[in-house]
Amino acid sequence: MICASIEDFAATLPPNRAICGLDFGDKTIGIAISDLRRMVATPAETLRRVKFTEDATRLLALLTARDIRGIILGLPLNMDGSTGPRVQATQAFARNLARLTDLPIAFWDERLSTVAAERALLEADTSRKRRKEVIDAVAAGYILQGALDRMGHMSRGGEP
Repeated sequence: MICASIEDFAATLPPNRAICGLDFGDKTIGIAISDLRRMVATPAETLRRVKFTEDATRLLALLTARDIRGIILGLPLNMDGSTGPRVQATQAFARNLARLTDLPIAFWDERLSTVAAERALLEADTSRKRRKEVIDAVAAGYILQGALDRMGHMSRGGEP
């Protein structure tokens, strides 16, 4: 089920269960996982994309193994907020994935998540080879953390 808003997504989640964040790219899918209280996002792994059927099978197996109860999918909006081919591809991936799972899926604006991830890895003095291996999972962590922070703010009765 694709949720219309982060509020709708949060309302569907059972308490004390982890959710995941995905950075969907042309060649890879970065994956981050939250803790059970949904406070902290941790980069988990990066799946090399092959074709949708195989990608979905591997992804859903990982989510099942980790008892994930919801999916936050980074939405690659242009800097001016407009949509383009990457947004359409991400939305198509979400629609196809929703046909295979009952997990709620929500979109989160991912603008600059890869830039932030790259900066953090550079500040940590991560080698170029290692950065290439983990950048998508770290970007997924930034995507997921943004959504977790928003949901935490909502649960405390904060304004948008």
